[in-house]
Amino acid sequence: MMFKQPTRFFLGAAGSDGFSELNAFDHALLKAGVGDTNLVRMSSILPPSCQQFDPFPLPYGALVPVAYAMMTSSEPGQWIASAVAAAVPLDPTLPGLIMEHHGVGRLDEIGALVREMAVQGMGYRNREIKEVLLIGAEHQVVKHGAAFAGLVLWDESQR
Repeated sequence: MMFKQPTRFFLGAAGSDGFSELNAFDHALLKAGVGDTNLVRMSSILPPSCQQFDPFPLPYGALVPVAYAMMTSSEPGQWIASAVAAAVPLDPTLPGLIMEHHGVGRLDEIGALVREMAVQGMGYRNREIKEVLLIGAEHQVVKHGAAFAGLVLWDESQR
């Protein structure tokens, strides 16, 4: 099977608690709008001229390329967070960069770190940045918690 180059992307994030860490992760995926799909984890390149759009219901069972960060924990009271940053290049004919990060802590610190990771990565590529998009989720664990953040790539012709 071959994927077409995605033309669009959207960002989603959520935190949740659940019966187990896997249940918490599944619930976070549902809350983020990707829970009834088959996520295909990918590396971190935003295709040239890829346009951001609002999330929409994805077809059930679809193979969905996504760059994501996820954190789970079973330590009650602990704060966990996941974040994704997308550095969009000034030149739309060049690819951008997606960075993902997760950890124990609050979203402000995890988000700041992943944003700087995206900036540094574009610097390695000598690409000017038009903007850095950031999304993330934090969750304070009750029993079993999860935090998910992702950038979904989509080919508009699949809709």
